[in-house]
Amino acid sequence: QVRLVESGGGLVQAGGSLRLSCAASRIIVSRNAMGWYRQAPGKQREVVATITSGGNTNYADSVKGRFTISRDNAKNTVYLQMNSLKPVDTAVYYCKTRSYFEDFWGQGTQGTVSS
Repeated sequence: QVRLVESGGGLVQAGGSLRLSCAASRIIVSRNAMGWYRQAPGKQREVVATITSGGNTNYADSVKGRFTISRDNAKNTVYLQMNSLKPVDTAVYYCKTRSYFEDFWGQGTQGTVSS
């Protein structure tokens, strides 16, 4: 069973930074598309950033220029570096991948940005 474990969330002031990690097991992150999603209270889950197996990245317009998705193949881990954080970035952040036509999600990590 594919397992994704997020970490790195926390409380930060506006303008600050957080670095989220997604450690994967039973899947090779460099061979699969990986994504970061977030869900704010009362809102639908939305895609934040994705990285393909070839290393191509895409970002939601709301985070372009502030967030960076990357991966460490040796650690089989995907990261989301979040800079210049705003209160609207407050959400539970989830890591997601897809394998054999099935979606796998992590348990999520809370990121809270205070004004």
